Amino acid sequence: MSHLSMQCLREMMKAMVESPGFDRVLNKMTVLSASPGKVVCQMKVDEEHTNRGGTLHGGLTATLVDVVSTAALMYTERGAPGVSVDMNITYVPNMQYLEILITAQVLKQGRSLAFASVDLTNKVTGKILAQGRHTKHLGH
Repeated sequence: MSHLSMQCLREMMKAMVESPGFDRVLNKMTVLSASPGKVVCQMKVDEEHTNRGGTLHGGLTATLVDVVSTAALMYTERGAPGVSVDMNITYVPNMQYLEILITAQVLKQGRSLAFASVDLTNKVTGKILAQGRHTKHLGH
């Protein structure tokens, strides 16, 4: 049984994007599904989310990796968000897209560290746009 209900997860994500802080850049993202240790979101990419080349901005990609992997970590028995200690992102260059899927999966959760992977894919073609790895310190 997961710590958060699906409705609670959606409300948490909604509150985050409606805040006046940086997370509001994710206001076009919605949660599609969640199961223990896995969260899938979709996002419509608008001009405000792109770089000069018209593709998803790398900083926003990093934010998606951070936020959605943290949501997957919250959606576990332990339900702890943790603190980021390492994040790695591999980008596929020159890909234009309008709608993306963000799939985060907790790979391992130990006593003090958790490891997650995140795939960003083109919703229409299924092609990988970026892949991220996120390590979080959970404390004790």
